[in-house]
Amino acid sequence: MRIGPYELSSNLCLSPLAGYTNLPMRETVRELGGLGWATTDLVNARSLLERNPTALKLTATSPADRPLSIQLFGSVPEEMRDAAVCCAELGVQAVDINMGCPVRKVVNVGGGSAMMTELAKTAALVRGMVEAVKIPVTAKMRLGWDDQNLTAPDLVRVLEDVGVAAVFVHGRTRAQGFGGTVNLGGIRSVVAAARRIPVIGNGDVTTPEAARHMMDETGCAGVSIGRGAFYDPWIFRRTDHYLRTGELLPEPGFAERLRVLRIHFDRYVAFYGEERGAKLFRKVAPWYAKRFGPAKGFKRRIITIRSRADFEAALAEYLAWRAPFCDGHGELLPKFRPSPLVASFMAGDGDERGPASIPVPKGPVEVW
Repeated sequence: MRIGPYELSSNLCLSPLAGYTNLPMRETVRELGGLGWATTDLVNARSLLERNPTALKLTATSPADRPLSIQLFGSVPEEMRDAAVCCAELGVQAVDINMGCPVRKVVNVGGGSAMMTELAKTAALVRGMVEAVKIPVTAKMRLGWDDQNLTAPDLVRVLEDVGVAAVFVHGRTRAQGFGGTVNLGGIRSVVAAARRIPVIGNGDVTTPEAARHMMDETGCAGVSIGRGAFYDPWIFRRTDHYLRTGELLPEPGFAERLRVLRIHFDRYVAFYGEERGAKLFRKVAPWYAKRFGPAKGFKRRIITIRSRADFEAALAEYLAWRAPFCDGHGELLPKFRPSPLVASFMAGDGDERGPASIPVPKGPVEVW
């Protein structure tokens, strides 16, 4: 698969996940293999132009973090154009326009999903960005505002005409939020509408089999994974192997999960500083722990850490508690492992909603 002049190493992409897909996350997942393209958290175009420290932190990258696209949101054409130029000057490979975020603070300023409701206005804004930079401009969208306004097929044609290089489509409407199931037929209609550019599908991909199913059912050129990548950081390597060979690689063992957890934590501390990094990692470690087996005590302890010493102490306490239930390799003895039904549910295979543990905003989308 290609995006503009770039031939990707795989057709698997990391979706923006606000508060999670920062540089430490991207470097960690890339190191595990299989990832072809990544995008930053969504960045407010005006904040980037004002050189707001938070916005600049979101765009931070490294030589290992390639290829990379910065995702912008906003609705003022001049700001989006100038912010795209700023992205190009930062040396990234592409700039992405957020047309899919359903959260109120984004939609209320005319960004995110609101951009799918006025195609002519959106086309003019995007044209200005495309003409201002030499790097590819891509777009992330939903299927439409609601089931009565599925504008994505019309929008992809408009975006092609103004020079967009690729489109990422989440198979839900704005009204759905993250509820219900992904509409693969809706993604298929966007694929059919595109004439030249790749369409990358997104939504509810938590296993290699789910990625294969989405591609088979929709004809999309690739798959973009967000929450599923935090639930399983190895998903890109395992999915890439499965798509190439038809073979499912085994799930990583406990020692490997622990190794990557430590690497991820180290990167948080290096990136944010020890205290802030430790505090922010409180919401990351429980994702890993969901696949540790029994880990209730660890989850309670890890969300209190304030330093590297706290992190190491929490791990040491958990490993000491866990040891009596494990074999010589640190894996749970058979009698302590989850039943096949529970394990399947944890992996997202036994329930159409995918892993119940993946957090999403609560309540009606209007109050997010």
